Amino acid sequence: QVQLVESGGGLAQPGGSLRLSCAASGSIFSIYVMGWYRQAPGKQRELVARINSDRSTNYADSVKGRFTISRDNAKNTAYLQMNSLKPEDTAVYYCNADLWGVAGRHDYWGQGTQVTVSS
Repeated sequence: QVQLVESGGGLAQPGGSLRLSCAASGSIFSIYVMGWYRQAPGKQRELVARINSDRSTNYADSVKGRFTISRDNAKNTAYLQMNSLKPEDTAVYYCNADLWGVAGRHDYWGQGTQVTVSS
């Protein structure tokens, strides 16, 4: 069974930084796309950043210039470096992976990690 485990969430002050990690484990043959989504209370889940197998990236307009997504293929891990944090970044952040595993090619989600930005 494939699992995605996030870490690095917590409390930060406005203007501060956090670094999220997402490690994929299990019987994995290839990871095509990894991304980060977030969902604030009363809001729909939205794409924050995405990184493809060719390392091209996509970002939500609200985080461009502040967040950076990266991946370490040897570790099956994606990262989200979050700088210049704002209170509106407060949300549960979810890792997502489009990958080929023992069950075929599927989309997987992590359990989520809370990020709170408050002074």
